[in-house]
Amino acid sequence: MNIILLGPPGAGKGTQAARLIERHGMRQLSTGDMLRAAVAAQTPVGLEAKAVMERGELVSDAIVSALIGDELTAMGPDVGAIFDGYPRTAAQAEALDAILAQHGRALDHVIELEVDEDALVERITGRFTCATCGKGYHDTFERPLAEGTCDRCGSHSFKRRPDDNEDTVRTRMAEYRAKTAPILPGYDARGIVSRIDGMAPIDAVTDAIERVLAGA
Repeated sequence: MNIILLGPPGAGKGTQAARLIERHGMRQLSTGDMLRAAVAAQTPVGLEAKAVMERGELVSDAIVSALIGDELTAMGPDVGAIFDGYPRTAAQAEALDAILAQHGRALDHVIELEVDEDALVERITGRFTCATCGKGYHDTFERPLAEGTCDRCGSHSFKRRPDDNEDTVRTRMAEYRAKTAPILPGYDARGIVSRIDGMAPIDAVTDAIERVLAGA
């Protein structure tokens, strides 16, 4: 099974990818992670990418395609792939089809976690964590049982991510729409796009994805 999992930051894409990995033994292919790993390992593609980045240039689609090809070869034919952050353009979508075909694979599903922007802003901007143990809380949905005291470790110190603010969230949403808009029409025409309510409870989202994968 080879899928593209789409969703803006905060839609729960990471959580659902982790569940797919646990349940189905799939591999999440994040182009950013693969690029950093290839550079660190000094693979031929990694060295080429490092030279490009040191010149202050963007890594080309050809290099990204080579990274994906190397990863698919290393994975073997029986491991499913979750593509994260790629493709972002129609040209990259065509390149991905070619790469998959070279490895005897095909794209099975494009799953988009749909969100309500205002609700997503509330979800993200209300998040905070215990600075000691990392337990997560929310201003509206999950406050500590005793105000100012972590339920898990008893700490009185909490923190928020500096980018969990409304302006940043709305900018990310706009960027997401701009990046996904070019690739969805082609996949829609092939009948492989499934849209799932990303605002539903986590388990409900997981169940909906499982129904898509099962062809239900």
